[in-house]
Amino acid sequence: MNVLGGTLEPCSFVPLTGFFRDGYCRTAGRDPGFHAVCAVVTEEFLAFSRSAGNDLSTPRPEWHFPGLVPGDRWCVVAARWQEALEAGVAPPVVLEATHASALEFVSLAELEAHALRE
Repeated sequence: MNVLGGTLEPCSFVPLTGFFRDGYCRTAGRDPGFHAVCAVVTEEFLAFSRSAGNDLSTPRPEWHFPGLVPGDRWCVVAARWQEALEAGVAPPVVLEATHASALEFVSLAELEAHALRE
C-alpha cells in the first residue's frame, strides 16, 4: 500500500530500484533501512547523501548499480529523506510509489508538501 492508501505503484525500472531490486519501494523485515520513499533525486540531495556516507552517484558495477543522476527515481531510506528534509534538501516524492511504512518516519503532510508536480 502507498502513503495515500492505494496500490503501491512502481518507482523505477531504469535504474532498477527498491530494496528487492524489483522497481518498487517495498519493505520487509529484511530491509533494515526502510527503502520506502520514492524520490526524484536532485544534485543537492545526492551531495547531501554523499556527505552522510551514502554515495549514490558513483557507479558500482559489482553491485549492478549504475550511479544516480539528477532526475532519476530511487527508493531512498525514509529516515535519510527526513534528514534531508531537516537539512533543507529533501527531493521531490512520488506519493503513489512511496510505501506506507514511510509514515513511521515522516508525516504525510511533509511528503505531500514535497510531492512531485508533473
